[in-house]
Amino acid sequence: MKIFNYRMIIFMLSIIFGVVFSIPSFLQTESGKKISLGLDLQGGLHMLLGVKTDEAVTSKIKSIATSIKYFAQDEDILIDGLAIKSNSVIFSVLDKDEIPKVDKMLDEIKGLKVSKDGLNLKVELTNEEISRTKDLSVAQAVETIRNRLDQFGLAEPTVIRQGDTDIVVELPGIKTQEDEKAARELISKPANLELMSVDEERADQVYAMSKVQAAQYGDIILEDTRDANTKYLVKEIPILNGSQVIDAQVAFDQSNQPIINFTLNTSGARIFGEFTGKNVGKRLAIVLDGKVYSAPNIRERIGGGSGQISGGFTTTEAGNVAIALRSGALPASVELLEKRSVGPSLGADSIKASMIALISGFLIVFIFMIIYYRNAGVIANVALVTNIFIIISVMAMFGATLTLPGMAGIVLTVGMAVDANVIISERIRELIRSGKSIPKAIEDGYSNAMRAILDANITTLLVAVILYAYGTGPIKGFAVTISIGILASMLTAILGTHGMYEAILPKIMKDKNTKKWFGI
Repeated sequence: MKIFNYRMIIFMLSIIFGVVFSIPSFLQTESGKKISLGLDLQGGLHMLLGVKTDEAVTSKIKSIATSIKYFAQDEDILIDGLAIKSNSVIFSVLDKDEIPKVDKMLDEIKGLKVSKDGLNLKVELTNEEISRTKDLSVAQAVETIRNRLDQFGLAEPTVIRQGDTDIVVELPGIKTQEDEKAARELISKPANLELMSVDEERADQVYAMSKVQAAQYGDIILEDTRDANTKYLVKEIPILNGSQVIDAQVAFDQSNQPIINFTLNTSGARIFGEFTGKNVGKRLAIVLDGKVYSAPNIRERIGGGSGQISGGFTTTEAGNVAIALRSGALPASVELLEKRSVGPSLGADSIKASMIALISGFLIVFIFMIIYYRNAGVIANVALVTNIFIIISVMAMFGATLTLPGMAGIVLTVGMAVDANVIISERIRELIRSGKSIPKAIEDGYSNAMRAILDANITTLLVAVILYAYGTGPIKGFAVTISIGILASMLTAILGTHGMYEAILPKIMKDKNTKKWFGI
């Protein structure tokens, strides 16, 4: 029989892979991919955020008002008094023959309660839609914050929902005040972009006008982002909002100052083009998070669905705003409820205790296999060591984060990995005792043990997948290591050890006491 059979070749390649890719993690070299440590192992920042869900309802109402305004303009329907009052949209249709068109449009928007008084309409959200909007705002905030942190370059941040309105954020590796400040600003920035029409008729009255007076004309007063003394009177209902932004990138103007170029989706580009075409000579306010960044005059129709935001950004600020715009605006603002810094000393203690558990468990299993199974135990131990190297290598390749539960998963994998070889070795010993030849006993031993091994590993793998899909950060870490360990053990314990037996079978057959190879 050939020494280098296909099983042995695959096993040797897996050994090389495991050793080569795990060395950077073991030695913590500057080159090569390494495993990231979780918050419980390397320290970092733990935050509890609260989502102001009532703001999501207000934003939804404003979006509905924008839709009504655009529909009326697109269909040449005359409406008057379009305004937002107490989380409801009120307006009047001047031609009663246009009421059916308006009704049809409103029917297409789910979750609305429409009240009519002649030609006067009042649009509100149903109680069910209000609850759904609040719940969705928290879910969207989780996804938005996670996307922002991923684009910011933080390694494996944990962002999970807690209760009805709270979000837990864990940022491993955040240790300096500067990093903490940048992360908090990125998380909390609403990034609510709005393009709003300046009220040209009353613009010169803005400094003498109160917010209540402005509301009577359907306007709001906003400040300039660079100068709080500069104010703008703009229409409360925006022309476009950030939900129609599909891309945002940092660029530089002619003065080499950072600006943000944004691109709108098809619907937004069409609305933007039509509005600028009808309002040449008027001003358009570019508003971000309630502050006016610029209010340029519209010189011509702007097609292509693109624009820019300039406002005295630093390069870092522009980059963070662009990330926030790309990842989407927060549907409601968030507030910091709790902040806790986790020191790296806790991680060092955890790593030390886990390594003691891992090494001691590994040595006990290692020694037991040699004593009980003799040479077969040595073969099983080679597969076990290779299995650990493969786990470390795969986690390093994919940039997985190692948490304390993840280390517990590796310790558990040591026992699970050797379990397959215990089953195989016992089947081989049974067949040898029954009078089968060594080659036949080895082949039948693997064949008979295969079903039990596959059943056990596949069911455990399914549980690990479910844990990863529905678990939180620490549970995900446990599920990742268990999953990789199971797949690696099926490679090493089944394919690898079988290949080793085939490679050394001639040597076993030359031995006068072949049974000692299997501890018989």
